[in-house]
Amino acid sequence: MDDTFATTDCAAPLGRRERNKLKVRSRLYDSALKLFTEKGYEQTSVDEIAEAADVARGTFFNHFQRKEDLISAWGEQRRARLRDGLSTSGIEQQETLRAALERCMRILADINEEERDVTRSMLMAWVKAGRPMQESPYAGEIFAEVVDAALERGELPADINAYRVGCLLRDIYLGTLYRWSQAEERDAHLELSTELHAACGIILDGILPAGRAEPAAVPC
Repeated sequence: MDDTFATTDCAAPLGRRERNKLKVRSRLYDSALKLFTEKGYEQTSVDEIAEAADVARGTFFNHFQRKEDLISAWGEQRRARLRDGLSTSGIEQQETLRAALERCMRILADINEEERDVTRSMLMAWVKAGRPMQESPYAGEIFAEVVDAALERGELPADINAYRVGCLLRDIYLGTLYRWSQAEERDAHLELSTELHAACGIILDGILPAGRAEPAAVPC
C-alpha cells in the first residue's frame, strides 16, 4: 500500500475510522495511477478507478471531488518526496552552490526515474490540465532557497536575483523532464540524471570561454 497519505511521526495517532479512510484514499490513488499508466489519463474514467479500487463510485467522490484532483495529489506526493530527500540527505551547512544544485537535481532525477511510466502519463495530464501555468513554481522556490543561501555565504555577486535564477532552473528542469519522459528510440539512451547534471554545469559555468568577451554587435 502506498504511504502517500500517511501521517507524519509527530502527528497524533489516528483512530480506526480515519485509518480506514486513508487506506481507501490510498487505494483509489494507487488504482488511478496504475490505470493512467496503462490506458492514459484521459481514457480512464472515475468508474474504472472505483472498480479497480473495489469501492462504489460515490466513494471516489468522498475522497476526490473530481478526477483532476488526482493530478494535485500526485504533485503533492512528489513535493513531499523532494522535501524529504533534501532534509534527510545529511548535507553540510557550508555546502557549495554547485553541490547543492546537483543534489537537488539528483533527488528530482531519482523521483522520476523510479517511476518513469507513471511520470510520462501524469506529466502529460499535468500539462494538459494547465497546471504549469496555474500552480506556484514550487521547484523554482526550492532552487531559489539554494541560491539565497549561496548569496548569504558571499558565494555569488550581491546583485543576483535568487528567485529569477530559481525559476530559470525550474524551467530547465521541466524542459529536460519533458524531453526525457517522451524520449523515443533515438533518444532511448537519454538519462535524466546526466542531463540535469549537465544543465547545472551550463548555468554555473556559462557557454562562453572564460575571459572571452562577446563580440561587438554588427551595425545593421
